[in-house]
Amino acid sequence: MSELKLRAMAKINLGLDVTGVREDGYHEVKMIMQSIYLYDRIFLKITKKPEIAVSTNLSYLPANENNLAYKAAKLLIDEFEIRSGVKIEIQKYIPVAAGMAGGSTDAAAVLFGMNKLLKLGLSKEELMARGVKLGADVPYCIMRGTALAEGIGEKLTALPAMPPCTILIAKPPVAVSTKFVYDNLILDEQTVHPGIDGLIGDLKKRDLAALAGHMGNLLETVTIKEYPVIDTIKQTMQKNGALGAMMSGSGPTVFGIFSDKDAAEAAEREIRSKQLAKQTYITRPYNL
Repeated sequence: MSELKLRAMAKINLGLDVTGVREDGYHEVKMIMQSIYLYDRIFLKITKKPEIAVSTNLSYLPANENNLAYKAAKLLIDEFEIRSGVKIEIQKYIPVAAGMAGGSTDAAAVLFGMNKLLKLGLSKEELMARGVKLGADVPYCIMRGTALAEGIGEKLTALPAMPPCTILIAKPPVAVSTKFVYDNLILDEQTVHPGIDGLIGDLKKRDLAALAGHMGNLLETVTIKEYPVIDTIKQTMQKNGALGAMMSGSGPTVFGIFSDKDAAEAAEREIRSKQLAKQTYITRPYNL
């Protein structure tokens, strides 16, 4: 086998807390990650020519060593002294720079796929250990499902699967700098932290309404001040029947949890008609 087609799943954060800042400048986090059925398509082909060739369907994405998928391939090629090359075609559907781990999940798919094509024999845990060298979200994107992420995001614990539901995704047409968000985050005695342990309890009880109602993302305290449209989208989802709505990651994507697909579709129509977001998707959780 010299070719492989893969799905690189997006993620949302059901809860995101920041507990402190390390000496090296990285923030310590405690968050609940969830894969969803929104994915990029990755096509891998092993070639005789010893080069990494990346192509995408979006002209503004890097197709060189600045692409995380390229870096993932190079990491394995260098480590195992592989003399063949690889063609990586990325069909991008996950919104870019949206807080949904789009680049990280592409890199995870390349690590997984090259391990299989080249018969490197690495376990999932060994792939995850290599993935963290590329980015804090990459190990989770290899793991998938529902998980607690701690440390800088690399310490992962599997959690009970998210209950079935409909998820509405809406990305407003703004660009958010993750660095700006973390640089402007205030952590002091007055900071109200999301109840991550409570969310874990809701997952164990499979209580969707409680889970949606208890969601929280500390980064909203920064991002919503800069981009009020995020809060407008949240309110629109909730007005249309969302059990809960929240920003994913550092934003700007907002997701709503619905028990009724018709309600999600009504919310999507209103968001589009008011031009709050052009990129909207109705999907569901991806559980292992």
